[in-house]
Amino acid sequence: MASAPSDIVPAAPPAPPGGIADWLAGAIADLGSLVLDHVAAIGDVTLFSLRTVGWIFARRQRRDVLLPAFYQIGVLSLPVVALTGLFIGMVLAVQSFAQFKALGLETRLGSVINLSLVRELGPVLAATMLAGRVGSAMAAELGTMRVTEQIDALESMGANPIYYLVVPRFLGCLILIPVLTVMADFMGVLGGYLYSHLLLGIDYHHYWNNSREYVDAFDFLMGIFKSLFFGAAIALVSCHHGFHSEPGAEGVGRAATNAFVHSFVLILVLDLFLGMWLNNVHDFFRPEGPRRLL
Repeated sequence: MASAPSDIVPAAPPAPPGGIADWLAGAIADLGSLVLDHVAAIGDVTLFSLRTVGWIFARRQRRDVLLPAFYQIGVLSLPVVALTGLFIGMVLAVQSFAQFKALGLETRLGSVINLSLVRELGPVLAATMLAGRVGSAMAAELGTMRVTEQIDALESMGANPIYYLVVPRFLGCLILIPVLTVMADFMGVLGGYLYSHLLLGIDYHHYWNNSREYVDAFDFLMGIFKSLFFGAAIALVSCHHGFHSEPGAEGVGRAATNAFVHSFVLILVLDLFLGMWLNNVHDFFRPEGPRRLL
């Protein structure tokens, strides 16, 4: 067998990459594209929200459209919100009792449970349940209508889909989430009391007396006020994801998932900034400072 000729020139090695300058330019370009996409998405949501609010005042809302949306959002959400509030009150009693007993403050357990519920946990948990049960359902329903071209059919008939599809859901979330928050607060207070009195043996007189001393109307109204923003955010984010759903079953599922995730993150962000602002308002009207347990 003939041997390979010795004068064959080996293949040249691949050209080295452009270096760190090209990598840095690509990273900056990717970052700029990401920022532009997020800015465009925020602008799109803002315009969608303005159109929704505009249609609320532009035309009288139809009762036959509002009532089914109110029933789906409010009435069907009562059991899960009530059950969640009941067990959250019990969990607070379980987790707080050992520390308060070590300090000799077990009779003041009711003040901490009820204050935590009406200011933070009641509104946030009610909004989270609403985002999970109602927000995802709205996004999936509107996404299916987008995929099956029902929204396009409404537009071709001269009807505005935002007025017929978004406004009733927005008003339902805006109006009924305070009611759901009151239900969550009530069931949480009841659950905390039942566990504290029946299982932990805390005297009911001291329990309610301390609650009345440290929880006032401002704390209750603070939670109701925050719930209005939570409801509006859930409705707008969920309906926007449903309106802009990608084609196919995968697109509808992604829209429902993103609606819940983005709504939940927005609830936490709003809770932070609204809590900071409302605390400043409270300090302005109560310059003596926060109330103390000791």
